Amino acid sequence: MAADAIGEDFEDGGGDGPRKKKFSGKKLILFIVLPLLLLIGAGAGVYLSGILGPKQEAAPATDQEAPPPPPAQAVFFDLPEIIVNLNSAGRRSTFLKMNVSLELQNPNDIGRINEVMPRIIDNFQVYLRELRIEDLQGSAGMYRLREELLRRVNLAVRPARVRDVLFREMLVQ
Repeated sequence: MAADAIGEDFEDGGGDGPRKKKFSGKKLILFIVLPLLLLIGAGAGVYLSGILGPKQEAAPATDQEAPPPPPAQAVFFDLPEIIVNLNSAGRRSTFLKMNVSLELQNPNDIGRINEVMPRIIDNFQVYLRELRIEDLQGSAGMYRLREELLRRVNLAVRPARVRDVLFREMLVQ
């Protein structure tokens, strides 16, 4: 039995020296395989996201290509002042005074706007008279009002197109 103990000491490298251990299966997975898989996954993610993807060569410029069109010049059309009585539950009347400009897509559409001006004003008046003060509060209320007026004016001036409705003045009293 003493010989077995002595044999073990020689295999371990003696009692005084440090023992060398093999990695167990759990430690191998934890310290080598898992970081390796994470690096591979991160590399694949970066490649697929296009950060390190293949660079696309720029096509050589030819004389046949036309230069990009210049940006369209903004054309604005001012509507007459609109004053409406808002929908209120109490006896006290509330009024809305608005000055609006339309941003047109094409300067040639000014004639079409003038032709259907009564229809535009009527559409705005009918819609605005049904609004309550709560509908106009905050930036969300202003955004909804702008989008609804834009929709209504584009329906009235079709086939012409209005890009945006711009508020020059808006007073609720």
